[in-house]
Amino acid sequence: MTALGCMVQQIGGRLLVRLSGELSVSTVPQVRAELLKALAEQPDAVVADLSDLVVREPYAVSVFAAVVREAAMWPDTPLLVCVPDRETARLLTRRGDGRVPVFESVEQALSVPARRRMTLICDTLLPVADSACRARQLATEACARWGLPHLIGPARLIAGELATNAAVHAGTFAAVRFMIARHFLLISMRDGSPVEPRLGWAPPEDPGAGRGLLLVDATAHRWGWHVRDDGKVVWASLRTRKTATG
Repeated sequence: MTALGCMVQQIGGRLLVRLSGELSVSTVPQVRAELLKALAEQPDAVVADLSDLVVREPYAVSVFAAVVREAAMWPDTPLLVCVPDRETARLLTRRGDGRVPVFESVEQALSVPARRRMTLICDTLLPVADSACRARQLATEACARWGLPHLIGPARLIAGELATNAAVHAGTFAAVRFMIARHFLLISMRDGSPVEPRLGWAPPEDPGAGRGLLLVDATAHRWGWHVRDDGKVVWASLRTRKTATG
């Protein structure tokens, strides 16, 4: 496997990710992981510089459209791709169906006006049993403040389960965030454990544990997680618009 290089630089409120080496099916997972790790920092935007990236397998460029779709769900942060090579830019726009914002230079991407900051409510939770109670209180506050009374129940359930998982399984401080995106209420829990959550898993010595994510999976529109250098972020989204009932 050809080594893939990645350098990350903070420029103002944005993260510049410089990728080098070869883009192929074998390096796609690493490209995706590096971009999602940058997005998990929740900057104003992530700028991916492909100037030193050689495309060996054209189909592999679809990873950028896939990451754009994931970023739209959480954390709703734009991914801007810089491609001086015209053939690679053509592949990106064709395979990405126009979803991938492509620029000829890093300077052009950095000059794009930042989106308006999302409304945010956040707090830091201790790794104790009462953390779930605090998370549910914040969920109620967020829904009341943003005129989403129909989401109080689902938001409280999700926030409480994510807080419980962080306290029990990570055992570290956890940062909880509630954000309003264009069509979703976003709930995230950032803890200090790199261990990925497993849906429905429970240790043999405690068969009643590990079931909280089943409730999250049944309640959320979508949910997932991103591994970070200092732990992970588990997130879930709820549609803000009421669904029709028959």
